[in-house]
Amino acid sequence: MIDHIVIENFKSLRRVDLKLGQLNLLVGANGSGKSNLLDALRVLQGVGHGFTIGEILDGKPEDATNARWEAIRGGSRYACFTIPASDAASGDVQIEARGRITGGPEAEWLGMDKRTPDGRPALPWKLGIAFSPASGRVTREVFFVDDALVYDTDDATVLAPTDSRDFVTCPLRVAEGWFARWDPTRPLLGQFAGGSTERGIGLPGSAGDIRTLKESAAIRSTYADHARGVSKLLANVRRIEPDLRFLRDYAGVSDVRRMGDRGENFAALVQTICRNEKVKDVYLSWLRELRPEQIDDVSVLLGAVGEPLFALRENGRELPATVLSAGTLRFAAVAAAFFQPDMPSLMTLEEIENGIHANRLRTLLELLRTQGEATDTQVIATTHSATVLDWLEEEDYATTLLCARDEETGESHIRALAEVPDFLDVVKKTPASELLAEGWLEAVQ
Repeated sequence: MIDHIVIENFKSLRRVDLKLGQLNLLVGANGSGKSNLLDALRVLQGVGHGFTIGEILDGKPEDATNARWEAIRGGSRYACFTIPASDAASGDVQIEARGRITGGPEAEWLGMDKRTPDGRPALPWKLGIAFSPASGRVTREVFFVDDALVYDTDDATVLAPTDSRDFVTCPLRVAEGWFARWDPTRPLLGQFAGGSTERGIGLPGSAGDIRTLKESAAIRSTYADHARGVSKLLANVRRIEPDLRFLRDYAGVSDVRRMGDRGENFAALVQTICRNEKVKDVYLSWLRELRPEQIDDVSVLLGAVGEPLFALRENGRELPATVLSAGTLRFAAVAAAFFQPDMPSLMTLEEIENGIHANRLRTLLELLRTQGEATDTQVIATTHSATVLDWLEEEDYATTLLCARDEETGESHIRALAEVPDFLDVVKKTPASELLAEGWLEAVQ
C-alpha cells in the first residue's frame, strides 16, 4: 500500500503532497490534474518493472519477458512542468512514495515485529527518485526501509576505466563494504533487488573477520529482499479501463488469474470466478445490486472451440454480452476485477460513473470500498459525478481529493476535502454535491 506520495515538476503537478488511504477518490473539472496523478502512479509502476526512464515515459514493445508497455501520455517531451510563458522545464521530475508491505508472500521475509491494526505484518518503506526526461537518466534515488537508509545515489562513484562507463557503484549504507552496481538510465531499486551488488576490494569494511563479512553479506541480502518486495508492490499497480470491444468479445483463453487493463479476457476471468461457487455467489450478489430482481445467474457461453463469452440469465433467458447494455457490462467488468485470483496491490479507475445510473452509484462506491478492503487492494478512482460525494462518510473526506487548476500558471492544486477551509462545517448544511456543482469547492481551493 502507498500511504503518502509527493510529486514535483511532473506535467501540471508542480508540487503536490498527498496522504492516501484504502479508497481514494479524485474529483474536479476536466484538465484539473486527476489523470496526471494517475500517470505519476504509472511511472512508479514502470520503476517496479525495472524499465529505463525512456521506456517508462515513451513506451516499450512486447518482448520475451514483458508485455507491451504503453507510453505515458505525452511521453518524455511533456513530462516536466513547464514554466508559464516559456518552453523551459522547471527541473527534474521528482516522486517520493512511502508505504508498507503487508501480508502475502512478503510476510515470510519481513522479519520484523511491526504490524497493521488488524495484526498483519507490515514493513514501512520510502523511495525517492528524481530523473531528467530529456536525458532519460536518474539524477538521484534514495531508498529507506524501516527508517534505515539503504542507499543514496548521491554517494555513487564511477567504476574503474576497465568497466563500462554507463555503470557506477553506489555504497549500501546498511551493509558496510557492499556496493550496488547501477546503470543510471534505469532506477536502482530493481537492479539492487535483482542482486546487482558486489563487495569492495581494498575498501573500508572489506576487511575483517569472517563473521563480520558474513553478517554484512546477510544484511545486504535481507535488504535486497525488501527491495524486491517494494518492486513487486509498485509493479503490481494496475489500471482498469474497460473497453466494450473486449467485454463483448469471446476470450482467447479459457482460464486466467487476471483480466487485462482494458478488459481483455474478461469472459475468461468470469469463467474462472464461476468455478468457485462461493466466489461466484458474492460476485453475482453485486451484479444483482445493479439490476435488482432481474438477474437469475451469471455464466459464460462457449464458442466453436470452447472460447468463453460473458452472459447473464434474466427471467429464464440467456443474454450474451453482445446484447447487454454498456453500463451493465462495464459494471460487471469492474466488479470482476475485485474477484481476480491474482489481485493487484493498487487499482486505478477513471470516470467510475460512466454508464451507471445515478441511483446505482452508491452500489458502485460500496463495491470499491468493501471489496478493496476485503482483498487488501488500494483503490484510486476519478469521477466527475457530484452525486458520488453525497454517498461518502465523514472519514472519506480525508482521502477524497479535490483537483483544481490555476488558469494563469497551469499548476494543479490537489488537497483532501477535509483540508478545504470550512468544508466540514459547510457540508453539514449543504450537500457536498451542491458545493461541487455550484463551484464553491473550487472557489475556496
